[in-house]
Amino acid sequence: MENAGKFYINGKWVDPIAFEKMDVINPATEKGITQITLACEEDVDLAVAAAKRAFESYQNTTIEQRLGWLENLLAIYKRRCDEIADIITAELGAPTTMSHEQQAAAGVEHLEAFITALKQLKLEETLSNGEHLLREPIGVCGLITPWNWPINQIVLKVIPALATGCTCVLKPSEFTPLNAMLYAEMIHEAGFPAGAFNMVQGAGPVAGATLSCHPDITMISFTGSTRAGKAISRDAAENIKRVTLELGGKSPNIVFDDVDIEDRITWSVNAVFNNSGQTCDAPTRMLVQRSIYDDALKIAKRVGENASVGDPTKEGNHIGPLVSHIQYDRVQTLIQAGIDEGATLLVGGVGKPDGINAGYFVKPTIFADVNNTMRIAREEIFGPVVSIIPFDTEEEAIKIANDTPYGLAAYIQTPDTEKANRVARKLKAGMVLLNGSSPRAGSPFGGYKQSGNGREGGLFGLEDFMEIKMIHKL
Repeated sequence: MENAGKFYINGKWVDPIAFEKMDVINPATEKGITQITLACEEDVDLAVAAAKRAFESYQNTTIEQRLGWLENLLAIYKRRCDEIADIITAELGAPTTMSHEQQAAAGVEHLEAFITALKQLKLEETLSNGEHLLREPIGVCGLITPWNWPINQIVLKVIPALATGCTCVLKPSEFTPLNAMLYAEMIHEAGFPAGAFNMVQGAGPVAGATLSCHPDITMISFTGSTRAGKAISRDAAENIKRVTLELGGKSPNIVFDDVDIEDRITWSVNAVFNNSGQTCDAPTRMLVQRSIYDDALKIAKRVGENASVGDPTKEGNHIGPLVSHIQYDRVQTLIQAGIDEGATLLVGGVGKPDGINAGYFVKPTIFADVNNTMRIAREEIFGPVVSIIPFDTEEEAIKIANDTPYGLAAYIQTPDTEKANRVARKLKAGMVLLNGSSPRAGSPFGGYKQSGNGREGGLFGLEDFMEIKMIHKL
């Protein structure tokens, strides 16, 4: 890419101060795509300074002006959507069908939902007690995004910042930086004022930490691991920044014995295999009622054996590689831990799939007879690995489901609407999804407990980037 070694600061592509380079690797081939520069503290300071200067005027732009820029961006993104999909396939390894239909498509869906929400946002209102309430942009925002759903998370952070009158500095994942560069080109073309959006590439311990500690950053929005989220919170505490976090998950998927077992078990397995298992709200703990447990294992085993792994540039519903050797090694370690702790290996296991020698591909893996004390039931694996746990009663299922430090999502499979709603209200998760449903654009995305705080998407996502001011009337 033409600007691969540069940063986007104050409306221009600029040469970095830093000189440290990093190869962007195609995870399917283990070959380099290009190189990026990893920002130093001084590069981040320049980006923050540009955002701070721009905020003085950008905060006073009208909703109508911002809607115009967002509508421009939407049209540009739709025109270049295939480019985003193709680059995500190259740098993440998402199979091309999935990359077009899910990864890149999310950039359209979320932007459209934010445009709708911005039209509904009330910047001023009178409370029932007569006080006057204002909503104002919080200021300069540091946005740190992950590699697993890269453009999805960029849109969920950049757009609400710009839509509410904030300015921002984006630091995308250094493992998937190229889609962010394309998005920066689109923002530039859409006509946003110089300095409203800035982007630097870099590693978390330097660029991310500098943003988190920076005295001129008023808000940090981060998506990634719970470990990194804790570090960012500590860094941000020095300046009492607002911090919103979308972190890890170990989502339970409760399958009751009144389901169409073939349909629900097939869906449940494939939902984990999607995006090579690299999804924070994937239903990785499958809780199956004991009366259908044996049949469920037979179906799960067949689905796992029929799952294919292969070249992400080819169309189809196969599974691609993991993003990096770091992620590959972590998943291998946890698969071995499942074996060592005595879980029954139905499908898969350690090592690469047969016939594949290059790339960070792993075997689609399913464990049965898992209990909730095992590492594969406690830790976020972030690979195509399913852990199946039996339960007897509704109460036991709820207890197992909630026995986790995470609380991002939970899933329920049952045709009994009353039971589904009853159980959903008892699950400690930010999102409860019924019978194969998926979160819709514009709905609040986020979790309880160590899955983070704050919500992304739609009106709730806009409000996270705003301060509330009360004006007392005599």
